Amino acid sequence: MKTYTGRTIRYFYDHIRAYKGALALALAGLLIAISTDMGLPLVMKGFVNLLAGGPSAQGAVAEISKLFAAFVFLSMISWIGWRIGSTFHALLEVRVMKDLSESCFAALHRQSFQFFNDQFVGALVKRVTRMVCAFEEIGDKVFYEFLPLVLRTAVVITVLWMMDAKFGILVLGWVILYIGFTVAISRYKMRNYDLPKAQADTAVTARLADTVANHTTIRFFARFLFEKDAFSGAVDKWRKIQWGAWRFDLIIDSFTTALMIGLDAGILYYAILAWQAGTFTPGDLVLLQSYLMTLYQQLFGFGRTLRHLYELFANANEMMEICDKKPAVRDRSGASDLKVTRGSVEAKGVSFSYTGEEEREVIRGLSFKVKAGEKVAFVGPSGGGKTTIFKLLLRLFDLKHGRILIDGQDISGVRQDSLRAQIAMVPQEPVLFHRSLMENIRYGKPDATDEEVRAAAKLAHCHEFISGFPEGYGTFVGERGVKLSGGERQRVAIARAILADTRILVLDEATSSLDSESEKLIKDALVNLMRGKTVFVIAHRLSTVMDMDRIFVLEKGRIVEEGSHAELTGGGVRHEPDEAGAHGAGLYKKLWEMQAGGYLGE
Repeated sequence: MKTYTGRTIRYFYDHIRAYKGALALALAGLLIAISTDMGLPLVMKGFVNLLAGGPSAQGAVAEISKLFAAFVFLSMISWIGWRIGSTFHALLEVRVMKDLSESCFAALHRQSFQFFNDQFVGALVKRVTRMVCAFEEIGDKVFYEFLPLVLRTAVVITVLWMMDAKFGILVLGWVILYIGFTVAISRYKMRNYDLPKAQADTAVTARLADTVANHTTIRFFARFLFEKDAFSGAVDKWRKIQWGAWRFDLIIDSFTTALMIGLDAGILYYAILAWQAGTFTPGDLVLLQSYLMTLYQQLFGFGRTLRHLYELFANANEMMEICDKKPAVRDRSGASDLKVTRGSVEAKGVSFSYTGEEEREVIRGLSFKVKAGEKVAFVGPSGGGKTTIFKLLLRLFDLKHGRILIDGQDISGVRQDSLRAQIAMVPQEPVLFHRSLMENIRYGKPDATDEEVRAAAKLAHCHEFISGFPEGYGTFVGERGVKLSGGERQRVAIARAILADTRILVLDEATSSLDSESEKLIKDALVNLMRGKTVFVIAHRLSTVMDMDRIFVLEKGRIVEEGSHAELTGGGVRHEPDEAGAHGAGLYKKLWEMQAGGYLGE
């Protein structure tokens, strides 16, 4: 798996540098706190040497008073430094976490339609939360552990060098070897444990989210034990990797502890020799041990901290991959907004195949022209490319060949948001937000008044069932709208499209989930809705498109017939030549005759 550690660091820094003032104050506070902390052992050295001389020593009391005052002063300065550093560090961290959350949100939602088809929703959510949480933990580790380590180690080596060059050289050499060893080991652990563990954790989350989303299917088919075993397998894979990582840490900690014991013994041995030679005072010994204990604690923590940092970078790796991923569909540089004044739509030689289906084109050399205000329908056998045409019209995918024009403007050269804002869509299977009905309908026009929302709901004939809820328009519909029936969800989606009031309207089996009585009411509402608009209808039931101005019959990605319902069921049919074994003329009539009670079999 590709690692993005360096890229992640730059990404974090790009967000941090927006708050340079808070960063400078946090680092200044830390520097003050560490500097004064490391001065305290020097004060204690003076205390010990004076106390070793006894209270009768000349000037001892006055000197101790000065040292006491110095101790209190340094302690207060250290306290102030930590308060300043911690406060501005927290302020910086929480603001960057907010910015990161928004950046990850944007990075996800700028990805292509196909990207979301290939991903688990739960896994994507986990990637975002892990990225933000990783920054928080990395920030804490760097501020409270890594930077203090660097500063304290520099002070310790400098002071020991000034005391005796042998101590300074010995400690400096040991620190260089230890840090080099720790970095190499941490990188090895990241590649062999942390990245696989992050992937395993994502797999567990994805499996769990998939089963929660499909809990009814599991119940209907009595597959709890099957899913439980599959989930257990995913968790067990994570467990094995996690145990391997922990065992690795235990071995490394044991080894580094042994190294520290060896260094401590060596330093103590040289200290004893210096004391015997009369060049080492009791205060020097206290200072030495105080600094060495500080160094050991920092370096022992450094090993764990560094390995944890790499683990955190591994956690952020999957989201960083998405942040760096270029969307499959992108606005061109300098793309303008789509201006729709009439609503004419034209396709010129459009061909398209989904990724991995190069040999089988879904749309093949498609051309048509729809005048402003014209109502057209696309019908035909399943798999003919009807829904794909409208995905291309909304530019959910980029064309392989050809162009689509709206009012003469090539949609590939306009901003995607401006394109989609001009087209109202009622999908075959509408999905609602887990928000109130008022919010779901208002999604079609965010600045609509409550009265406008209710008016749209009445036109879509959903005001009746909404009024029956205790909370009315304030009723929450559940995740994906599960608290509503299929027909109710469809009518809410139609109300949303009515409220949007765009020049171009797309209806993808907009009445497929409605009972006969509701369908009649909706058809009446749609007549008013469609007046003056360019309307595209996708339909399997041909009874729903009888009143369209024109009907395009698609088969194998091509238009094989074109005309009104009367033309297509009688004589005078206009259609393109059959170049690929399609049924050609008469397909619509055959499909019409196959209907029973207005239903077209798949």
